[in-house]
Amino acid sequence: MTTAVLIVAAGRGTRAGGEIPKQWQLLRGKPVLAHTLAAFAGMRIVLAIHPDDRARAAALAPDIPLVEGGATRAQSVKNALEALEGTGVTKVLIHDGARPLVSRALIARLEAALDAHPGAAPALAVTDALWRGEAGLVSGTQSRDGLYRAQTPQAFRFAEILAAHRAHPGNAADDVEVARAAGLDVAIVEGDEDNLKLTFPGDFARAGRLLEGRTMDVRMGNGYDVHAFTAGDHVWLCGVKVPHDKALLGHSDADVGMHALTDAIYGAMAMGDIGRHFPPSDPQWKGAASHIFLAHAANMVREKGYVISNCDVTLVCERPKIGPHAHTMQQELARIMGVEPGRVSVKATTSERLGFTGREEGIASIATCVLVRA
Repeated sequence: MTTAVLIVAAGRGTRAGGEIPKQWQLLRGKPVLAHTLAAFAGMRIVLAIHPDDRARAAALAPDIPLVEGGATRAQSVKNALEALEGTGVTKVLIHDGARPLVSRALIARLEAALDAHPGAAPALAVTDALWRGEAGLVSGTQSRDGLYRAQTPQAFRFAEILAAHRAHPGNAADDVEVARAAGLDVAIVEGDEDNLKLTFPGDFARAGRLLEGRTMDVRMGNGYDVHAFTAGDHVWLCGVKVPHDKALLGHSDADVGMHALTDAIYGAMAMGDIGRHFPPSDPQWKGAASHIFLAHAANMVREKGYVISNCDVTLVCERPKIGPHAHTMQQELARIMGVEPGRVSVKATTSERLGFTGREEGIASIATCVLVRA
């Protein structure tokens, strides 16, 4: 995955009250940070934490890399950015751990904005009248024209924001301040009223009501595909080139497993099948690599505000043997879709020598995918 999510959770959050930092306080039975992590499920995450919280962070998110934060938010971000250098990340979303209600639609808007700008951040225009105060009395007014309430995640091209943090002299209110100090343009993206930051005790009650009001939206789709054998010396299965004494016949690369999975994703979204999005009558798709189709389907999932909860692919054939390649197939499908490998299953079965697969005339594949509203 070339986009990483950096969640900052090293602060102490004393204004929220309670005996433990706000990101570890319970919200509808789970730590606030658990809700925040769930909002980015399937994405590559790095968590910046206070050293005192290492044990609870490891228990909450055993598969997520932990980076020790610094004395300031800016230092925590810089530490995590340094840890990501050299890992292939090209974009980074920097998010406050105490904002548990970020939506996938907002994330998609930010990622899209980075195609045209080195930075992008969500904000809401100020609509209330603004006063200045002194000694408890209104001492003046302030124009609200051009004023915005800033939110996170704040998104940047990785190399630029890392260089900006390295050059910054010290503390900053947020990463937009760091970026602008380095001369980077930051696009304003439409924010979300529900994307509140938990700061005071009353914020927890509001967040709890918002979570309660969100209805669970789970969608499931299935896909089925068949390709016949033809002359050749390898087959493409789930993105992996497998040596074989035959090849699979098809308009594209005939990756039967990836085709079934792509159709399962389209089906879960009620968006038809591969043929609707990539018509075989269009010569540009002749011989195309099937990862193009799968990546398109996975991107549509994110754009529509869903995440891939899990998917399961079964290949039906006598030969080639799938077992030695199943792990690599799992990793490749996960990479293409931008999800954790643990959310992808690849397995195989035979048809007990019955039917066209039993006669080794071709390969069939069945796939199932579950999507959950983010």
